[in-house]
Amino acid sequence: MATRSLVELPRGAEPPFTVFVNGVRQAEGSDYLVKGRTLLFSRELAQEGRLGFWRWALMFLSIAGTYRRHDSVDVKYRQGGREQVATNLGVVTLEERAAPAANEAGGRRGA
Repeated sequence: MATRSLVELPRGAEPPFTVFVNGVRQAEGSDYLVKGRTLLFSRELAQEGRLGFWRWALMFLSIAGTYRRHDSVDVKYRQGGREQVATNLGVVTLEERAAPAANEAGGRRGA
């Protein structure tokens, strides 16, 4: 089964939503679903995250670059009757979101 990804919408965001991944417009229903304040994508999206000291040092010294996958999610929405745009929203997979909840539940049982 393919890994699905979640993107949380900004507080106060109201439809209609126009969603872009890496600059390509996405279609609601086939590419993503809106679940409350969350966009649920049917595929895995990835973000590079923070660079460690050694990767940063290698890049600074022009020894190596960074070629990791980094999907950018941008959303156009309405808030208070005005059009707004949020760029490079954070992405998590369903597994990443479920892992902390499972750890918390396990910790409570053991207490």
